[in-house]
Formats: sequence, C-alpha cells, structure tokens
Amino acid sequence: MQNSAMRTTIEMKDAHRAKLLELAGRRGEKGFSDLIAEAIGSYLSELERRDVARNQALDLRGCLSDEEADEMRAIASDLRANWR
Repeated sequence: MQNSAMRTTIEMKDAHRAKLLELAGRRGEKGFSDLIAEAIGSYLSELERRDVARNQALDLRGCLSDEEADEMRAIASDLRANWR
C-alpha cells in the first residue's frame, strides 16, 4: 500500500510554528510537515493504546471476590490517607 499525502491548512500559534521550524531545521528539513505527521501518528497511537488499556481494565470487572475488593479498597484508602 502506498502512502498518500494531502495538503491542508491548520491554524497554530506563532510560537508553535517557530518551535516547529526550529526543530525541523535541526533535523535538516526545510518545513515541518514530517514533524506534524509524526506528532499525529504518535497521538493516534497513544489514543489506541489508551483504548486497549481501558478495554482490558473493563474486561476485569467482576474478577475480584467481595473480600478481595474490600481488601483493595482498604489498602487504597490507607494509601490516600498517608499520601504526602
């Protein structure tokens, strides 16, 4: 499968644009399209990772006995009470 690209316009703060141009320059690139593509890819991967983790956690619902759940609640409560 061949990667395709399309042009689009985005609005960003001047400071963000300046920082992206600086980073691109350090990498020897003229523009920051590759940086934006990497950032979008990273963001989407992180969203997918969070969804997988959330679904795995939801799949565990009901796996603890009432006694185990009460014990975990007590431990969490103690941790919160003694948190600095």
